Amino acid sequence: MTEMRAVVVDTPNEIAKSNNDLKLSTIPKPTIKSGEVLVKIVAFGVNRMDLLQARGLYPLPPQAPKTLGVEFSGVIVDVSENSSWKIDQEVFGLAYGGAYAEYIAADQNMILEKPDYLTHIQAAGICENYLTAHQAIKTIGKIKPGSDVLIHAGASGVGMAAIQLARHYGAKNVFTTAGSDDKLNTTKSLPLGATHGVNYRTQKFDEEVLKATQNKGVDIIVDMVGQSYFNANINALAKDGHMIMLGVLSGMVAKEVNIGPIIFKRLHIEGSTLRSRPAEYQGGLLKDFKNCALAEVGKTFDLKIHKVFKWTDIAAAHDCMSNNENTGKIVVTVD
Repeated sequence: MTEMRAVVVDTPNEIAKSNNDLKLSTIPKPTIKSGEVLVKIVAFGVNRMDLLQARGLYPLPPQAPKTLGVEFSGVIVDVSENSSWKIDQEVFGLAYGGAYAEYIAADQNMILEKPDYLTHIQAAGICENYLTAHQAIKTIGKIKPGSDVLIHAGASGVGMAAIQLARHYGAKNVFTTAGSDDKLNTTKSLPLGATHGVNYRTQKFDEEVLKATQNKGVDIIVDMVGQSYFNANINALAKDGHMIMLGVLSGMVAKEVNIGPIIFKRLHIEGSTLRSRPAEYQGGLLKDFKNCALAEVGKTFDLKIHKVFKWTDIAAAHDCMSNNENTGKIVVTVD
């Protein structure tokens, strides 16, 4: 068999004007190169970068295929020569793209064996959220026991992963922001939930953080919002604090920034991505996450899957994320 089914952008220029332009079609089945395994996909996760890519708004790494999708779970059906992986092993992992399909040629460094206690649906929703959060909080933010942490967009998949990881790594106070009290209650009701919730529609998060920390501020901020939060983030950070910027939902250009506190408080401000990093880096991050926290996922940690769609309903899955309906992960099954 040299062909497979996959989700494609069904327009002449392969740029979607709406989510209804996403259709199932037949494309060439990938062949594996040295260092790769062929995985038959059972489920894949939906991420905001997929929505942007479908509309031609996401800069792809050079090794990324046109097919959407960066995380998956499935079963190995073929291995390259000298691979340590075996046929029929159940795995989950990361990809530069190509997960919205029946099969994927996966780098053997960017997959992990699926624990028996996790379903493929659960495993498909782990990597992008938990590795992004782990990288931000532990690798970049250098969290320590007793740290105070602020997680923006706390009801998102990355947000809820970051909240639980921060608590797991010993954070004292975990603040989070969301746009409704219901979403804040969800983040606080997690097994390792947020200790403080701030409704950004009715409260100023920097004022609430400073009030609760006796004007000290937080040691780590994980931000996906961007320019509209930038000045308040600087105000909310403690001395030697780390702000890790993962997104720019409110825009890229921050105006009238007071850079004085960046100097006086010795702040660390760092942007981060995951998809564009080398396979060796992503593989190392996977191994570190496995050693530090994987055993808690699905046990102590709540994976919080919002909804599972069939891939014939891929437009509805993208609509769900486009409309910000989800509290947690959107997962799609392949059949």
